Order: sequence, then C-alpha cells, then structure tokens
Amino acid sequence: MKNFKKVLVGAIALLVAVVATACSSSSSNKNGYTPKSLTIQFVPSQAATKLEARAKPLEKMLSKRLGIPVHVSMSTDYNTVVEAMKSKKVDVGFLPPDGYVLAHKQHAADLLLQAERYGVKQPGGKATKDLVKSYRAEILVKKGSKIKSWKDLKGKSISVQNPTSSAGYIFPVAELKEKGLDVTKESKLVTVTGHDQAVLNVLNGDTDAAFVFEDARNTVKADNPKIMSQVVPIYFTKPIPNDTISVRPDMSKAFKKKLAKAFIAVGKSPEGKKVIESVYSHEGYAYTKDSDFNVIRKYDKIVESTK
Repeated sequence: MKNFKKVLVGAIALLVAVVATACSSSSSNKNGYTPKSLTIQFVPSQAATKLEARAKPLEKMLSKRLGIPVHVSMSTDYNTVVEAMKSKKVDVGFLPPDGYVLAHKQHAADLLLQAERYGVKQPGGKATKDLVKSYRAEILVKKGSKIKSWKDLKGKSISVQNPTSSAGYIFPVAELKEKGLDVTKESKLVTVTGHDQAVLNVLNGDTDAAFVFEDARNTVKADNPKIMSQVVPIYFTKPIPNDTISVRPDMSKAFKKKLAKAFIAVGKSPEGKKVIESVYSHEGYAYTKDSDFNVIRKYDKIVESTK
C-alpha cells in the first residue's frame, strides 16, 4: 500500500510538472520570439563582398535603435535565405516579391515592410520625386523595328532573365500568356545575366526584344547617352510589388513593431538613406500587407502552366 502511495504521489508530481511546463511553453509561444541579437541576411544584387561592405553600416544604425547587437550577412540566393529563416538561423531577410511569396507559403517568413523607390515617368524613363511601392516591367525593341506590339513577338528572339525574375521573366511571360501568346513556346527566349545586358542585346541586334524593369535603359545611359532614342518600349506590365523586409513568423508583435519603426527611421535619416540606396536602390520603407502580393501568386501559377 505504501509503495502504491509513493507511486501515486510521484505520478501526480510528474503530471503537475508536465502541466506547468506546458503552460510555460504556451505563454512563451503566445508572446512570441524576441531576439537578444538580430541576424539579417541579404541576397546579392551585385558582387557579394561589395554589397556586404555597403550594408555593414546598417548594423550600428539598427543596433542603436533596437538596443541589441545586429549582424548582417550575405546569401548566395533567396532560396538560401528562405531555408535559413525556416531553420530559425536568420531573423530578417531582404526578399524579392517572388522570394517572399515562396517563404510565406513554406511558413518561413511574414511581411514586415516593403521597399519604396522613386517612380518612373514615360516617355523618357526619368525618375520622379514620388516614392512608390511598385514598379513595372517593359518590353524593349530597337527603334525602327517591325515589332510594334506584343503580337509581333511571335517567332522573335527575346532577352530574358532567369525564371525567378519578376520583371525579367514572370510578369511579361504571364501577361502575354493571358493575352494568347505563349512566348516560351512561340518565341525564342535567350537567358542573360543582368537587365543592362538585355538592353545591349537589343541595341546590338543580338535579340529582337527584351523583358526588363522600367526603365532599365538608364543602366547603360552613362556609357551610351543616346540609348533612350535607340531602344524603345512597346509594352508595360501591371505594377510589380517592390522588395520586402520579411521576418520569422514566430517573432513577437512587440518586437516586430519596434523593428519596423527602426527600419523606417533608418530610411528617413540621411546616413541611412545613403546606405540603402547603395545596397538595393531603396529610398525608404513603408507598411504593407500580404494581399498586395496576390498578383505574384497568380502570375507564378500562369508561368508554371507554361512549363
């Protein structure tokens, strides 16, 4: 009998401990994850070593506002950032729209902010003073070309970026597919690295057209001041959401709020603005919502159907 009582008391004690642990865990999950040091990862848009050097000043700027150490690092591509966030090795990822959609689908990231850039005015492709949260893709051809509209692209060669590029592939391919032209089957797609190279391909006659961001001609204007009149747009897509600052889904609401304010403040400060301009051509950051990226999801499905 005594042994039975000892076993019973032990079982009750164990049960109490389990319940207490469960309650403690539940409370922790409810409050969310609050970093003691913050890890941020970028996807290189240029030479990784050059980008990392330009991004490093963000560590001190953010650390000062957050009151914790901040560490910035580079990734090989956005898939690597997504995996690092999924495994909770990275707290914050600078992800392109397509990368964010992928990460969110895998429960690896939630939206924090969206980048702002200066708008572009046509004709001429000059930057405006208005900050916008989206941009467009355009289809370029050589001035005097017989290609006057998207319908004339059938059977023609087109310079494109890799299939994960929103402006250099996804948006033009998806919209033309919706209009009845599947360029993946009815045109010759030539993959190039860099929107500047796509512009030059059209100028040099290496391809008949190019899918690029608006207005990619400015990337070669310093070397060729006449490029705006030599290569011209014949089509513009619907707006594409700008890049995101995405965070781990388990991050606490209080810390996310603090982090968002810190990034916005950095973007508004003269020294911070200089840094984010040099890293990604960002001019600031603004609040956003997941539904703004539904167009990415829609176009991804259309592009997937062409494979």
